[in-house]
Amino acid sequence: MDNEKLFGTSGIRGEINTEITTELALKIGKALGTYLKNKGKVVVGYDTRTTNQMLDQAISAGLMESGIDVLKIGMVPTPLVGYATEKLNVNAGIMITASHNPSKDNGIKLWNSNGMAYTSSQEEEIEEIYNKSSFKIVPWDNVGSLKKINEIKKDYIQELVDLVNINPGLKVVIDTASGAGSELSPIIFRKAGCKVITLNSQPDGFFPGRDPEPNKANLDSLMKTVKSTGADLGIAHDGDADRMITVDENGVVSPFDSLLVLIAESFGGTVVTTVDAGMTLDEALEKVGGTVLRTKVGDVNVAELILKENASFGGEPSGTWLHPDFSMCPDGILSGLRIAEIVSNKGKLSKLLENIPRYPNIREKIPCSKEDKIKIMKNIEPLLKNKFNDIKDVNNTDGIRLTFNDNSWVLIRPSGTENYIRITLESKEKIKANKICATCKDIIINNI
Repeated sequence: MDNEKLFGTSGIRGEINTEITTELALKIGKALGTYLKNKGKVVVGYDTRTTNQMLDQAISAGLMESGIDVLKIGMVPTPLVGYATEKLNVNAGIMITASHNPSKDNGIKLWNSNGMAYTSSQEEEIEEIYNKSSFKIVPWDNVGSLKKINEIKKDYIQELVDLVNINPGLKVVIDTASGAGSELSPIIFRKAGCKVITLNSQPDGFFPGRDPEPNKANLDSLMKTVKSTGADLGIAHDGDADRMITVDENGVVSPFDSLLVLIAESFGGTVVTTVDAGMTLDEALEKVGGTVLRTKVGDVNVAELILKENASFGGEPSGTWLHPDFSMCPDGILSGLRIAEIVSNKGKLSKLLENIPRYPNIREKIPCSKEDKIKIMKNIEPLLKNKFNDIKDVNNTDGIRLTFNDNSWVLIRPSGTENYIRITLESKEKIKANKICATCKDIIINNI
């Protein structure tokens, strides 16, 4: 039997009681304890999903059976787990969450002692221990302890508030999707000087107000509330609050790419992003003397390159941003605070985003089995080169990204979490964007 592949682009995720079970959580706890050589401390937190506490108990039992002391911080945003892992000087962190996935799903994500997610090589080591069941269990008199930690929340709140300078009175509507940011995000924005109106801020793992993914289709209430209350800004989090997206004062959802440009140019210097980020980021950073570096999709890949290049900021065009001056964990609350700071000091968000060019951008996904994804990606490059004659650059960092002579580009990559092949592209001309998309779709569909 082949070894089971557990980790995707962002930890382990799947449907509860079929793919994600208490047995899996127990074994992951034992695998991590074995990886940590049966000593040390691990922080464990979870979001609002109805199945989190059963997974929390199972994974904690596995850790303790392996000699690991467990520090429980309860229902918290993912960024607080990354923050606590570093601040409490422990060996690792665990967040039980499926992030923006629907309520029937759950998952597990692991964090290093520096607050950065486990790398793919570390995850492979955990998988090897898991698949071989090569767990090392300690004697009865050396099992780990369990302790609840509450003060770390206060430290997190205060450090975030101290990091930004928002002019008092900025009116913000915060939609936390009944997720892990429900308690802390409104508190933090109020302490930072904002007038806060909340939506879906009651913790509820069924996500009754809206689906946890913060996209335009799910944000109708936020858009209407921002406009009807005369708010300066709306902010929406996903299920675990490591991401965010904004709504401007007119009730319009902000384009992810434009938001990324707005915050990145405020940092300047070296900025890290992923291969699916648009060309406006390069144009903006060039104007302020900065540099853009691209890496694979996934926050841990961004984090690794930030550390390697000593970058000032890093983020994906999905609202998942890392702030190395604070933590190496993506933080949707801090991201929202920093957009609020820009708005309070520079003016209306709609006007700020108007100044950032927008080019025709297309995102498509084509259903594709795991086997077909492998087959397509193995043969895609020569198929593309046969169809396009104006290719300037080929980037194989993650899938394949072609840049054309006019700086149009297309990225084709297999989804790391779902059975799709994703097409992302951008061009200054809509006709060319549509032509690139149609050609790529035909190539993929005809070769499945």
